[in-house]
Amino acid sequence: MELSEHLFRHEAGRLVAALTRVFGVHNLALAEDVVQDALCRALEVWKFRGVPENPSAWLLATAKRRALDVLRRERTARKFDPELGWMLESEWTLSPAMDELLEPAAIQDDQLRMMFSCCHPRLGEEAQVGLILQLLCGFGVADIAAAFLDSEAATQRRLVRAKRVLARSGKLFALTDAAPLLERLPTVRRALYLLFNHGYHGPGAEEVVQRDLCQEAMRLAALLVEHPRAGDPTTHALAALMCLHAARLPARLNAAGELTGLFDQDRTLWDQGLIAEGNRLLELSAQGPELSEFHLEAAIAAVHADARRVEDTCWPEIVMLYDRLLQMHGSPVVALNRAIALGQSEGAERGLAAIAAIDDRERLREYPFYFAALGELERRCGRIDQARDYLRAAIAVARSPMERRYFEGRMP
Repeated sequence: MELSEHLFRHEAGRLVAALTRVFGVHNLALAEDVVQDALCRALEVWKFRGVPENPSAWLLATAKRRALDVLRRERTARKFDPELGWMLESEWTLSPAMDELLEPAAIQDDQLRMMFSCCHPRLGEEAQVGLILQLLCGFGVADIAAAFLDSEAATQRRLVRAKRVLARSGKLFALTDAAPLLERLPTVRRALYLLFNHGYHGPGAEEVVQRDLCQEAMRLAALLVEHPRAGDPTTHALAALMCLHAARLPARLNAAGELTGLFDQDRTLWDQGLIAEGNRLLELSAQGPELSEFHLEAAIAAVHADARRVEDTCWPEIVMLYDRLLQMHGSPVVALNRAIALGQSEGAERGLAAIAAIDDRERLREYPFYFAALGELERRCGRIDQARDYLRAAIAVARSPMERRYFEGRMP
């Protein structure tokens, strides 16, 4: 059986979170080393004996044995989590305590604690997302650098600095204190939103990595939804948004592996199970007075998901939702998306006028889909030369070869 890179990433994230709880956040590197040893051991053993029936349980047992060895060898030389000092007092307590700490429910809590810890207020958004990718999702430096279109050296430096901040925090975030949890929850949601967007909209060249980013963001959002305090209506709206967008992933590439725009996608390929789950979560998100940008973005995605064909889309409703989103969270990209919807609803000239009225439109000049939208609207108005000029501008600022080929294919 072929080893699954996704399995190793997933298990690495779970185990690093659990062992950081055991060793203490100041011993984060030790937790990572123990997990790395378990993964290397799996590669050695499975190569000859085959992948076990339950690989997750095998990796957990191997990491536990290695962690026990470390605790026995270094309990007098190294300080571990002070809250767990009792477990090191004797062999009678050590192994049973480890069994308890590595129960599935405990590991799930540890992942949540690590998620909140990664979103430390002293860290910037890229550092927060980078830590989540490495510590909770098991991504390597090279993959994280590719997701951010950054160099491996710069990514490594950012992660090292972020881990120092994490270590100085003294311990993993406590989920039991309601006030700090609710204070940091918006930051956690924002980090997961950015993580998903890096996968869904990101220009990274490796499609497998980009898809995994979406899956990991959805997995972590599901953990938030299940938590009694973190699983509020806004968290449900975020999870709904992810499901409704991820439902389109099977149609985002055509048979040749090239990018396909929303208007040209084969909608029979959209994942109906994810659409149903997204709509269910969106309904749950309405159970309260909160209205967030995630509610509005999820509602827009739901309108798209309900349309069997592009021409069946209720564009006036989408324009209305973008109007509300602009009032709540105005940005040039949101305004551009509203203009595109207006162009579908009221005609291409109205769409062009809306783009011309965007505040801070200069900020969109490095965004290739700004020029692509102008080109499409000009084409629909019959001004082919202008359309070609805008498509050439989109090609010039395309962020990946795949994007460049997509814009070249749109050339009238």
